[in-house]
Amino acid sequence: MASAGVDKEFTLSPDLEAAEPPEARGLRRDGVRLLVSDMERDVIEHTRFSDLPRWLDAGDLLVVNTSGTMNAALTATAPSGEECEVHVLTRLPGGFWTVEVRVPGAVASRPCRHARAGTTLRLPGGGQATLLAPYPLGASLDAASRLWIAALIVPERVPEYLARFGFPIRYSYVKQPWPASMYQTVFATEMGSAEMPSAGRPFTPELVTRLVSAGIQIAPVVLHTGVASLEDHEPPYEELYRVPPETAERVNAARRNGHRVVAVGTTVVRALETVTDEHGTTAAGEGWTSLVITDERPLRVVNALITGLHEPHATHLMMLARVIEAAGGDNRHLERAYEEARALGYLWHEFGDSHLIVGKKGHVPFYGSLGSRRSPPTNDRSAAAISSGESSWTK
Repeated sequence: MASAGVDKEFTLSPDLEAAEPPEARGLRRDGVRLLVSDMERDVIEHTRFSDLPRWLDAGDLLVVNTSGTMNAALTATAPSGEECEVHVLTRLPGGFWTVEVRVPGAVASRPCRHARAGTTLRLPGGGQATLLAPYPLGASLDAASRLWIAALIVPERVPEYLARFGFPIRYSYVKQPWPASMYQTVFATEMGSAEMPSAGRPFTPELVTRLVSAGIQIAPVVLHTGVASLEDHEPPYEELYRVPPETAERVNAARRNGHRVVAVGTTVVRALETVTDEHGTTAAGEGWTSLVITDERPLRVVNALITGLHEPHATHLMMLARVIEAAGGDNRHLERAYEEARALGYLWHEFGDSHLIVGKKGHVPFYGSLGSRRSPPTNDRSAAAISSGESSWTK
């Protein structure tokens, strides 16, 4: 994995981390900056998210994640009396959940490394969480872990319980709490994400109206995000998804008719690619996906992407490199785009700026005929360079 195991990471300076929502900076949601990677001309442009319709054509299909963000953080008390936080992450088969135990920090909580299997934590409202085993399952139940499989005993359905007693997950770069409304996208219809599917945050009802009026289609999927912030630089974990039959049909129709399939967020890429076969046909489906887009598993249907800006060690950089290939571009473009973003002060994280990767209309991510697929050309130098801080990047 070119972007996963890094020898030498650069660290984002604090002034490139979005510490507050754009509304607190005097901007509308769609007033954040938009870094445009135009792969047809191999150019990088800088604009505002409100200009998005300019870069799309009638018939293009935007696929959005309609998962809503839960108040997934809870105060908790260990048997010793120690105060901590429990982050409720992903629902598992059998009604179990993955959770993370965290301890209070000066600004926000930080990972707890000393929890052990069998511990029962007291939660608000008479609830409790029992840590059953480290997640993912390893050789020993006695191992220390950041993440756990847990049994939650609460007086109502977990999303409703979290709405009453929880609060949004917040990391140290966000210096103060913000209301739950700041962590919802305009597309949210079904609560279930531990962390916001943030690629959809800059959309407003007015912008959606403009897109639809221009003939751009919008179709939903659900992927409930779990651990979006992989603090140990681990690969993404399993997440619960659903692709409706109507969405699958519209994806296939867009591809047949030479239109772009634009994923709004890496969560949408993960969901769509999970249910797309090697011939590029997308089917309806639901379940848990562990798919990671890599050089060995390139894209099959998505050929454009709206996303945020990803940290250098993020496995999502591999996905961005594959999207650039799918849009008909050279992966060296990714290094150039991120270099410009840093030089011009673009903001990272969920309250930050956006990145659009878009190519020639009708370009699809296949190499050779549909019946005899061959491996795409690869160029991982750029993704690896961004991850490691090598090549022409200055720290």
